[in-house]
Amino acid sequence: MYKKIILSASLLLGVIGAFAQTNGSNSPYSRYGYGLQNDQAQGFNKGMAGLAYGMNDAKQLNFKNPASYASIDSLTLIFDVGFSLQYAHLEQGNAKKNANNSSIDYVMAGFRLAPNFGMTLGMMPYTTIGYNMNTTSKIMQATGEVTQTETYDGDGGLHEVFVGLGYSPLKGLSVGANVGYLWGTMENSVYASYDNSSISSRRRLYAADIRTYKLDFGVQYEQRINRNNTLTIGATYGLGHEVDRPAFYYDQRITANQGSAGDTTRLANAFELPHTFGVGAVWNHRGKLRVGMDYTLQMWEGCRTPELVNNTYQVSTNSFQNSHTFTLGGEYLPRPNSAYWHQQIRYRFGLSMSTPYTKVSGMEGPRRYSASLGVGIPIRNGWSSRSTLNIAAQYERVEPKFSGMITENYFRLCLGITFNEMWFSKWKVR
Repeated sequence: MYKKIILSASLLLGVIGAFAQTNGSNSPYSRYGYGLQNDQAQGFNKGMAGLAYGMNDAKQLNFKNPASYASIDSLTLIFDVGFSLQYAHLEQGNAKKNANNSSIDYVMAGFRLAPNFGMTLGMMPYTTIGYNMNTTSKIMQATGEVTQTETYDGDGGLHEVFVGLGYSPLKGLSVGANVGYLWGTMENSVYASYDNSSISSRRRLYAADIRTYKLDFGVQYEQRINRNNTLTIGATYGLGHEVDRPAFYYDQRITANQGSAGDTTRLANAFELPHTFGVGAVWNHRGKLRVGMDYTLQMWEGCRTPELVNNTYQVSTNSFQNSHTFTLGGEYLPRPNSAYWHQQIRYRFGLSMSTPYTKVSGMEGPRRYSASLGVGIPIRNGWSSRSTLNIAAQYERVEPKFSGMITENYFRLCLGITFNEMWFSKWKVR
């Protein structure tokens, strides 16, 4: 057991440095709240739009429902890592912008500690902040009309590292928990400059350094309906709580001759995480076809966050709203027990719709619609065919409810590699 833990931790530490440097966003909407939320999907379910609550497999790790860890095979160490390449097209009226990004989506390792008792270690982004844009306008000053240019810039986001346990106390029933540590920095700035050098520039910076815990619990129950069909029902709960970390607001006036001067405001206990509930079901037909649905509720309404209201920086409980996510997905495996490689390829599809957790200028933010297709290709070698290359193509549309807001379209290619080899099997010579 100790060898498994040490080996898993070593694999994770080897990619943490690269992981923390990636940023997969160019969206102006990432300036609100904690930024854009990660979908927390992995290679096996990115092609199914993130379907997860009722999914369990001895050869795959399922972070979204830790109860699934109880299914991990006893002879293997599973190492799972995922990457994404993204093309973004943003529109607002006649203005258009294209951008490309790449990111490491997650890295995990899992193994069985004891019969019906699995463990997983991992790391993935929780939110992402990344954007740069500017606006130009004409304003009247005492000296006459001047041109004002405001540059908006944001960077950072939160990451989560976790340890998960899953246990099956009864046949068909499993429970589990992820114990995580959430950390990261968030910086959003607005810089106003003028074409008249006699007017002082102004820089406003909103900054925070988040450090807190995160707890998620899960349960799954599998019921055989008949010889060919089973139904798995899953549910999860994420603990909401206040985050005892300060937020800072820097308001600076900058002149060419006198340098900069300004004020700093510090708000204590300025953040809060929501209670999160998830429920889903997956129908399995003869191990060939799996189809399921998920629903997620994030209770953001009333959560604390710092906000500038009427030129006063204060803790607000009116910036968020409850978020709802609906997911439909499935997977088809032509012949589960076939010896032919091409008949072991898994074909996946998924659809998803989610409402925003943030408000934009006091109004409801844009909804997100996504569609995905994917395949799971077995990797064969001389002694095993348990590892898998997961490939998914995703299209996501971010559609605002009100005119004048930015519309975003994303095309992603997601790659996940699940190394699942029999490292802990014992050889016998007779």
